[in-house]
Amino acid sequence: MGVKKTYEEINERIKKGEAVVVTAEEIIPMVEEQGVKEVARKVDVVTTGTFGPMCSSGAFFNFGHSDPPIKMAKIWLNDVPAYGGIAAVDAYLGATELSERNGEPYGGAHVIEDLVRGKKVHLKAYGKRTDCYPNKEVEGYIDLESINEAILFNPRNAYQNYAAATNSTDRTLYTYMGVLLPKFGNVTYSTSGQLSPLLNDPEYRTIGVGTPIFFGGARGYVAWYGTQHKSRVERNELGVPVGAAGTLSLIGNLKEMDPEYLRAAVFHRYGVSLFVGVGIPIPILDEEMVRFTSVRDRDIYTVLLDYGVPSRNRPVIAKVNYEELKSGEIRVNGRRIPTAPLSSMYKAREIAQKLKEWIQRGEFLLTPPVEPLPKDKTVNPLTFREEG
Repeated sequence: MGVKKTYEEINERIKKGEAVVVTAEEIIPMVEEQGVKEVARKVDVVTTGTFGPMCSSGAFFNFGHSDPPIKMAKIWLNDVPAYGGIAAVDAYLGATELSERNGEPYGGAHVIEDLVRGKKVHLKAYGKRTDCYPNKEVEGYIDLESINEAILFNPRNAYQNYAAATNSTDRTLYTYMGVLLPKFGNVTYSTSGQLSPLLNDPEYRTIGVGTPIFFGGARGYVAWYGTQHKSRVERNELGVPVGAAGTLSLIGNLKEMDPEYLRAAVFHRYGVSLFVGVGIPIPILDEEMVRFTSVRDRDIYTVLLDYGVPSRNRPVIAKVNYEELKSGEIRVNGRRIPTAPLSSMYKAREIAQKLKEWIQRGEFLLTPPVEPLPKDKTVNPLTFREEG
């Protein structure tokens, strides 16, 4: 008879300080030495972590009402436009939105990081006068303490695998995958591999809507499946997808977050992004979850795409695993190509360790999903319809 555990049993062990918690890297040698069944008996929770650029990020704000009140329509934070078409003093600031002032690149990600660092941010807003909102303009400085709510709400984070990038052309390309050198001069990739959350739960058994997570240094939640969530994809014999697959929509309180795990970044001649720290605990409910969480970099493959082809369907140059990518070079068609990560393994390990410590101290309990992530979803291309 196989090992079976429930969330309730695991949470009781967490409350008593008896839970055995390991990171997704620590469980690998345990399984190799002791076997799946024995590890399933011993281990209660496996923690994961990732820290990389997640462009589909941003924050909702409620600024509070001025006197006289205003219905904000056009809003800027440190000269970065925010979207005001929600309510009178609510706004959404996208991480990749760029400042309208001249000078060095600065965007929504920088505003978010500045606020988390405790800095004051310049707010300017205009609106059309109405009987209930007679004010037309407000301007001044705000910070996280002075406003009502600041909610980090990211529509697409923590990709379950992602394609690596290279460049076949004879010119340098400047992309969201970093600088790609001519004639296959380098390869970039962006995932923590065997530590990455969704790669340790490839069939979405424990990660779903309502799952509590480490998010930007604070407790957050999976709010929904992420945009471009694609679960009907090619998978290997372990169920691990080859290339980009599932995604998560995440939510948390920006006021509780730590700038160590939310960092603005400028991609040269491309734009601005936000590095986000995400860690998700995975309960060991049975032996299958041990097999999933002990996945190794050598077992996780992705496709290498040629970004030199300006098409939605870029050609696949090769399939490579993360052990090869993390080694610093790969071989493609007999030639060595240097590789470099966009995500930080150092930070990913730090996140998995911090989440482990929270659970060990009894500060972080687990919750089963209130709704599972879709398992048979595809992504549609942009298709225009006939008028009328």
